[in-house]
Amino acid sequence: MIAETVCSAVSAAGLGLAAVTAYRKRFLAAARIAAYSLVPVALVMTGVVQWLADTAFSPTAWAGFGLLGLSWVLFATTRTVERRRGGTRKERKAARASAGTSGAVAPGASAPALGQGPRPAPQQAKQAPASRSEDDFSDIEAILKKHGI
Repeated sequence: MIAETVCSAVSAAGLGLAAVTAYRKRFLAAARIAAYSLVPVALVMTGVVQWLADTAFSPTAWAGFGLLGLSWVLFATTRTVERRRGGTRKERKAARASAGTSGAVAPGASAPALGQGPRPAPQQAKQAPASRSEDDFSDIEAILKKHGI
């Protein structure tokens, strides 16, 4: 009973605010405020407010919400673990079986064609210029030279 009274009072106050807004020639805003103001009364008339009030003070309903939350946590946890392991047990078995039966045409195909030869020595950095602006321009010049400009 109190919830219905509060909703009715909120709606009446909102409609009053909409009337003041319309008086100030802001009709679009007034219509929007009136629309929002009618929602609480509509919820009272449909019985949603009574259902919510009954649910809010029901220990059985809260236990149900707790079980729903626990269920969601379990689903999320199992999904995370499944992703980290690479799928379900059946999917992993199928992947192993298909990988073992399909022989590669060239077993060493994934190895690089050229061996790990001696790497060229990295270029020695030139001496740092005295000012910061010279350093910036030298970097730009190096990039332009690299691209042949």
